[in-house]
Amino acid sequence: MSAAGILRPALAGACATGAGNGLARFGFVPLFPAMVAAGWVGGGEAALLGAVNLAGYLAGTLAGWPLARAVGVPRALDAAMALVVASLAACAANLGLWWFVPWRTLAGVAGGVLMALAGPAVLSVVPPPRRGMASGVVISGVGSGVMLVSLAVPVLLGRGGLPGAWLGLAGLVAALWAFAHPRWPRPAAGEASGDRDGAPGAAVAPARAMPRMVRPLVAYGISGAGMVAPMVYLADLAVRGRGLGVAAGAWIWLLFGLGGVAGTLAGGRMSDRIGGRRAFVLWLLVQVAAVGLCLAPAVPALTAGAWLGGFAGMGVTAVALAAARERAGEAAGLAFARMTASYAVAQAAVGFVLAALFAATGESHAAVFGACLALSAVAAAVAATDLRGPPPPPDAADRTGRPL
Repeated sequence: MSAAGILRPALAGACATGAGNGLARFGFVPLFPAMVAAGWVGGGEAALLGAVNLAGYLAGTLAGWPLARAVGVPRALDAAMALVVASLAACAANLGLWWFVPWRTLAGVAGGVLMALAGPAVLSVVPPPRRGMASGVVISGVGSGVMLVSLAVPVLLGRGGLPGAWLGLAGLVAALWAFAHPRWPRPAAGEASGDRDGAPGAAVAPARAMPRMVRPLVAYGISGAGMVAPMVYLADLAVRGRGLGVAAGAWIWLLFGLGGVAGTLAGGRMSDRIGGRRAFVLWLLVQVAAVGLCLAPAVPALTAGAWLGGFAGMGVTAVALAAARERAGEAAGLAFARMTASYAVAQAAVGFVLAALFAATGESHAAVFGACLALSAVAAAVAATDLRGPPPPPDAADRTGRPL
């Protein structure tokens, strides 16, 4: 397959992850303080909207492959993109909290479907030697989407206020959809259900691989819980917590996106160099540093924490996948699917807990970031215990025979 043939589905996948996570999910972050300032919702209510989005995301990740099996991958991707457009456009109407709750939930559902399908579908139509490159392109869509939101939101708010911002984000997703639609990957019937190379639904490899995954699975789930504060409250911390203004909050979120792209690209390379399990621990230590810096009162610490938070929070996916390959060998796909589920479950549960904590403490950013700092430290400690385990299994190799 030519480079152009690989990039065609990979770029479509990047549009899906950019729309599903970068805009549908993370587009709310820089709008959080603007909605509070405009009186559309209170601070605690905005936190609740972040939590229901995480719950919707969990539902979407679970529903993605059943939907694809029912209607096919391209139609499932189209349906999710349409739902993203509708959910963002609906939020342009200020009809109160209980209008926003279902739409932010549905945005999460659509984002979860897109994230569940895009990567495996793209990899199923790309030759094994080129899957690393294709995977990097697909995952980089998330960070690119965050950067797009960060640049667009201040302009959209300035020209059309909150209604214009929500409609503008819907328009951006529609543009991504128009680009991606003719380029969607079209796996064969068996592959579309995730039956190739360990995608969700793959034939179960030897069950003996799963016990080796307990600590990485637990660590990855807790790390997701530890990233809830940066992924929901970061821009609000900058704007209302540090008094920097909505535009500055968007720039802080831009740094998060830039860090995410860098962390994603560096994750694969570092895993190749030092091993997936060691890289996993390193990325979680960076996460601890990032959340800790966000607690410091100085603005330079917040900017550094934002970049490092994106680097660790988004880049951890690449190193976690490498760790799963080391630990589970041929069952890596199944193992990583379970890690992804644990991440989503932990984020959804902790999202509601932090929303309640935020409201109960008088909208204290220190409380929610402090809780996430503790969770991040626990995740790093659990991952570090896995370094003392046995070496990777002999079957931990891809189809080219190279160690994974």
